Amino acid sequence: MTAPAIELRDIAHTFRARGRSVLAVDGVELSVEAGRFVSIVGPSGCGKTTLLRILAGLLVPESGAAEIRGENAVGRPGLAAYMPQKDLLLPWRKALANASLGAEIAGVAPGEARRRAAALFETFGLTGFEQAWPSQLSGGMRQRLALLRTFLIPSDVMLLDEPFGALDAITRRQMQQWLQGVLANDNRTVLLVTHDVEEALLLSDEVYVMSQRPGRMVERVESNFPRPRPATTVTTAAFVELKAELLAALDTSGAVEPVTPPLA
Repeated sequence: MTAPAIELRDIAHTFRARGRSVLAVDGVELSVEAGRFVSIVGPSGCGKTTLLRILAGLLVPESGAAEIRGENAVGRPGLAAYMPQKDLLLPWRKALANASLGAEIAGVAPGEARRRAAALFETFGLTGFEQAWPSQLSGGMRQRLALLRTFLIPSDVMLLDEPFGALDAITRRQMQQWLQGVLANDNRTVLLVTHDVEEALLLSDEVYVMSQRPGRMVERVESNFPRPRPATTVTTAAFVELKAELLAALDTSGAVEPVTPPLA
């Protein structure tokens, strides 16, 4: 049987600082099949970003297993392409150089990395801004550039942490539609962390709800709306009903029993 693209098994982690201990996540189980778009929603501080950092190899959990395509991801950065909450564009590198940075770090020759980046500037809506400084770009353009940098990292698994969280509502709506278009003919596996229930349902094949800290997976909801999904999908009766179900799960997320994800 083919291994899941993403798998977490019995993950637990405690943060310790200044004599205090905070159990962030406890007993987290998650399995994502290849090619699926999955979102995680939950209260602030429930450990969503902690899980992405573990999968990205940037944080070693106290216990449990984290795997990318069947390989141990614990303490091994580079198995998945990771985009943190902030775009983290380097102000001293122009747009094209910023876009190619992740691929270069992953071992792609600088000239080849920039060639690949330049070929995708039109797809990512950045044509004509190859030599612009980050400070010259709008918020939406900066996020597209950061996503392009992530997209070019040679991995078919992407971890996205609130990529549109800092954008205004109109730009965020545009970016959601744009991201669907970019991924329409791409077989990548995506794990998205977001506080926006509508965004999770609109973009995802399935949505997981986490409990209050210590975070656990307490609900799984499938989002089976046909693709492509126009922005007006959020106004349909079926979408509104599913959104209400997710919101109810969030409202009771401290009181429900953990769920076990289906086997991949």
